[in-house]
Order: sequence, then structure tokens, then C-alpha cells
Amino acid sequence: MGEEGFSADSSLLYHRGVPSAIVDASPWDLPDQTLTENRPLLPRHLKLHDLVGEDWKAADAVTGRRLVLGNADVRISYVAAGQPSPLYRNAIGDECVYVESGSATVETVFGVLAARQGDYVLLPRATTHRWVPTGEEPLRLYAIEANSHIAPPKRYLSRYGQLLEHSPYCERDLYGPGETFLVEGTDVEVLVKHRGSRGITGTRYVYPTHPFDVVGWDGCLYPYTFNVSDFEPITGRVHQPPPVHQVFEGNNFVICNFVPRKVDYHPLAVPVPYYHSNVDSDEVMFYCGGNYEARKGSGIGQGSISLHPGGHSHGPQPGAVERSLGAEFFDELAVMVDTFRPLELGEGGLASEDPAYAWTWAGRGPAR
Repeated sequence: MGEEGFSADSSLLYHRGVPSAIVDASPWDLPDQTLTENRPLLPRHLKLHDLVGEDWKAADAVTGRRLVLGNADVRISYVAAGQPSPLYRNAIGDECVYVESGSATVETVFGVLAARQGDYVLLPRATTHRWVPTGEEPLRLYAIEANSHIAPPKRYLSRYGQLLEHSPYCERDLYGPGETFLVEGTDVEVLVKHRGSRGITGTRYVYPTHPFDVVGWDGCLYPYTFNVSDFEPITGRVHQPPPVHQVFEGNNFVICNFVPRKVDYHPLAVPVPYYHSNVDSDEVMFYCGGNYEARKGSGIGQGSISLHPGGHSHGPQPGAVERSLGAEFFDELAVMVDTFRPLELGEGGLASEDPAYAWTWAGRGPAR
């Protein structure tokens, strides 16, 4: 199993059976993948917890996903699940799934991963797996699906791929599968998300024997978890720009996290971010813990997304600068995705939008 046409990371998996053997194939109709242009160009506030009802107990982490935002490089979905998912693999790109709350066992062809609150679960493209919730509360997942591979930023890596000492995390913070995971079974269904001539589509395969038949594997390509609490924040006397918060990167997008940290310690520092216009990117913040000082008064809270598109300058809410003066520590937790192509709204984004957000800096909206 290898990336980039036999010229990048790979692993050898030793199967008992024939991994190519299938006995049936039929179309799999994916959850709604429709995208709607962000026009007129507006900053958006999406309240993802509004997407969750009592039916979460019957939902699973794959077929229950609701598309929130997306473009040609990356798609962001949200789900609250209470049931084991079908066997599944994404043949389009890697997945980075953030566990907002709850816990799960992630069974994979490589072995089993334990996933808990705050984990990023990195699943390489075409890794057959399934999610099995293990707690009484909903398993809330923020799924970032790439059309490429997802990896640590290159500036954190040596030329041989080792995480360098200035990186905010290292290899001992990454947890891969332990022992192999063997399952018996016949005529086993696997859902495959893949490329089609008109975009993303799906196929339901039936395998004569269970795909979890790998008795051993070796190599540098495998799924793993990384917990956000193990990220060591980079701080400074004055405000540090968002790249210091970066944790992963994909083609035409980056993933960052804002964690509890000591803030700017120059005596004249203003700890909250300055107003800024990211002329080359759209910025998506998923607020998943603590108190986000810059957003007080905007309606944003736990489970919110803010979308600040390129072409619109943004920054702290009125009064946030003054309230931040003298602060020494921010107790906040957020996952940020910056994209270099414009993001569009999925059906989950449209269903969860707070229409008042765009006018919160001015204090009033259009007179209609």
C-alpha cells in the first residue's frame, strides 16, 4: 500500500486471503454532497450542535456525516454518532477526524486505534476501517477529508522525515495500531468513497472473506492518533501569527490548533489577534473548548464554526481588544482549517447558519 505512484511512503500488509477478490458491487449513494457558493461574500457562523437531534443514537460516523463546507481540495463534515459504522474506506484522499467529545475504537486493516476526546485520527487514503463508539454520550466528530495526503508540515521534518526539535510535537505523541486485528466473515460489505466523472461518488463492494485478515505489516504508512493536549504551543513577547499553531498540511490547505497557552508577555502587548485580511485563503475556526476571547459578543460558543473568507478582513469583536489588555493566559481550544481555494457551503452548513453573525461588528444589519 503506497502513495504517489510508488515514490513516497508505503507499507507491506500480509493478507491471509486475496485483497482483490470481490463477489458483488453496487452503487452507494453518499450523503448530500451539494455545495452552494458563498455569495454574497459573507463571514458565516455555523452552529454545528444544531445539526444533532435525538436521532444521534441511530447514526454512525460514516453515513451520518453532514457536509458543512468544501471545495476541490477538502471537505469538512460533522456527525454525532451512537452506532458502529459500516466498514468504509476513502479512496479519494486522507482523512483527519477530530474527536470533539466521546470515545471510540477505530478498527482498521492495520489494527485497532483507541480514539478519545481531543484526538486527531489520521487515516491514510484507502485504509479500510470502521468506527465503534464506546461511551454513553454522542461520539462527536469533525471530519476533514482531503483530496490529497495529510502530513506534518515540512518545516517540522528533517530530510528523512523525523520531527525536529522545534516542532510542537514529536513521534512519541503519535499512537499507531498495536497488535493485528483479525476478524472472520464471509460476504462482507465495504463502502468505498471514490472519484467519479461528475465528482465524488460511492460503491458498495462485497468481499468473499473479511478484509481484516492482515496477520502482520511493516512500513511507514499507517493510521495513527495525535491528541491536541500534546501540542506544545509556540508563544512570544508579541502576537505570534497563525503558522505557529499549524499541526498538519494537505494540498492547498493547512490544519492548525489554538490551545490553552501563555499569551504575549511584552508589557505593551495586545493579546487578541489584530484585524487581518488573509488575501489568499479562507479561514475556518471550529470552537471546541474554553473561552475564545476574541469572539465574545458574536454568539459563537462550543460547537460553532466561523468562516472568514478571503476578500473580507476580520478580527476581534468590538470591546475584545480592551478586555484582553493585561491578560497572561488564554483558556481556549479551536481547530482551524485555512484553504487556498474558496469554500462553499454544504447542506449541513446551510442548515446550521446563524444569519445575524455578519453584522456583529457593526451592531446592525441591512434595513429591509
